[in-house]
Amino acid sequence: MRLYTGFAVLLLSILFLYTSANAQVITVGPDSVMVIPPDTLADSGGFFLSKLKELDEPAKAALYSAILPGAGQFYNRAYWKIPIVYATGAVLGYFLIDNHTNYQSYRIALNTRLSEGVASTDEYADHPFLGVSNGVTIGSQAYNNLKYRRDYYRRNRDLTVLLSIGAHVLQIAEAYVHGHLKEFDVSDDLALRIQPGIIPVAGPLNSVSPGLTFTLYTRSK
Repeated sequence: MRLYTGFAVLLLSILFLYTSANAQVITVGPDSVMVIPPDTLADSGGFFLSKLKELDEPAKAALYSAILPGAGQFYNRAYWKIPIVYATGAVLGYFLIDNHTNYQSYRIALNTRLSEGVASTDEYADHPFLGVSNGVTIGSQAYNNLKYRRDYYRRNRDLTVLLSIGAHVLQIAEAYVHGHLKEFDVSDDLALRIQPGIIPVAGPLNSVSPGLTFTLYTRSK
């Protein structure tokens, strides 16, 4: 549930960002009213997707990745990254479901053990370490073990939710950065020049030290 809430907040933030950018507040006077022609309203506002063409390439890639994971990588034509995005999502989804299932199992068993005591009929009543078949009572090591396992899987589930949100944000950032980097020439026609230089150092006034200067010449496409 927290994972869905995090995604919903992220998408609502994006919607708010693009819709609020077009909002204008015009103050004419305390007792005056300004009538704006319909054409002016049509030009100044509208649904945020109508402004999509005005976005640059990196911003479009980031927006697509925010809406659908991997879409920004597809837009950047980095197709080999899409399986990585979905493999990460599948692994995190597996651990999220597994940890949540175990947490619910131990939580229900713990509540049943607390209410029924040594006559408990919970799922782990006959377990050699967690059960009550040997006549253990509430507050014993078996009960504490149940509580420990419940808390353990709850922490793992919450951590997986945070990692899932972080992975989603990371693939958005990757699409945005790649959108910028693909504008630069990374072919063999690059130049690296190494030459001696003088580097200022801490110490007496005008203290310098010999060094090397590396200069990489690039050009935009």
